[in-house]
Amino acid sequence: MTSLASATARPEWPGNWPHGPARSEIALAWFDSLPGLEPEEMIGRWRGRGLPTGHPLDGVLEQLGWYGKVFESADRVHPLLFQTRSGTLIPLDPRFMPVRVALRWSTLAKSGPARMAFRAVRSLLRSDQSAASLQAVNFRGKRSAAMIYARKPITDHFRRIDDEWLLGLMEMRGMERPYFFLLTWDENLRA
Repeated sequence: MTSLASATARPEWPGNWPHGPARSEIALAWFDSLPGLEPEEMIGRWRGRGLPTGHPLDGVLEQLGWYGKVFESADRVHPLLFQTRSGTLIPLDPRFMPVRVALRWSTLAKSGPARMAFRAVRSLLRSDQSAASLQAVNFRGKRSAAMIYARKPITDHFRRIDDEWLLGLMEMRGMERPYFFLLTWDENLRA
């Protein structure tokens, strides 16, 4: 496995993340080593993917067609942007996403029947209303951008890997350990 020193020195480390989960402690150490960023630096569309750490949510969003996040302004954020089979991107209202169910029964959440059910109801979950906001907060000893969900006890904290990559840490009230994800700048939508 890549050492912390070499992983943080090379911006390409997210693309070379080992197959299979790494320990949460390693991902947390990488997160803590990265610089913060201001909310205005996040404006635009970002492609997302989970960073496997053995968390129950690993792979759940990807199985459902998660594309990423759109930050239109500090007060207008779409945290859950999904891609349909035709390639259309649609923002969903996170308040209807059963996160606690996915945490408890993650294998079921990644199953074929769950994907089919989600596709069947996805259009009902669509919302063009902002579902989160961006703020600069102090977290784990650094000031950086955080996305605070409007109707869920969830906060996503961000750190900069380089000009194209961000490392995200999702914390939710009652969740034992954080969920990690990567965001890459979407070249198709420059702010």
